[in-house]
Amino acid sequence: MSHDAHLIESEISSTTVFKGALLEVRKDQVLLPNGKESIREYIVHPGAVVVLAFLENGNLLFERQFRYPLRRVFLELPAGKIDPGEAIIDTARRELLEETGYTASEWEYLGVMHPCIGYSDERIEIFSARGLHLAGEKQLDHNEFLEVVELSPEAARQAVWSGQITDAKTVTALFWLARP
Repeated sequence: MSHDAHLIESEISSTTVFKGALLEVRKDQVLLPNGKESIREYIVHPGAVVVLAFLENGNLLFERQFRYPLRRVFLELPAGKIDPGEAIIDTARRELLEETGYTASEWEYLGVMHPCIGYSDERIEIFSARGLHLAGEKQLDHNEFLEVVELSPEAARQAVWSGQITDAKTVTALFWLARP
């Protein structure tokens, strides 16, 4: 956007500090809008999807999963990372099936959220899924453990207000329930 030119920083150089199986940490030297230079450290992430999966009774599918960085179990919507070259709708379909055992006949793309704009380029694409059909057992990754639970949209909203749901992708996706 041309009216933002006075805010834009330009990359001078970029270095990979760490490259793991999922994440890459970069350290860039940048030129600031005032002509001075600074350093920006950030995480490069492949992107992910999150799914509002509606059961026939109107409830949503959720997962209870231990998240190591915070060393606690979180209540969150089905989600997962985008594989290289994978279309985001295919990621959404794959993750719903793998994590819950469900497939859906109706998919709608809702939007995108950026959970950590100060230190990561991660984006999470938001989908809704309806016409769910239990296709079989969950097909979890070999190192993935979770429980599938269902909550009404109202109970999910209350879980946000009470602090039971604090996961940013889940809170943001639930915000779409209020769309006019």
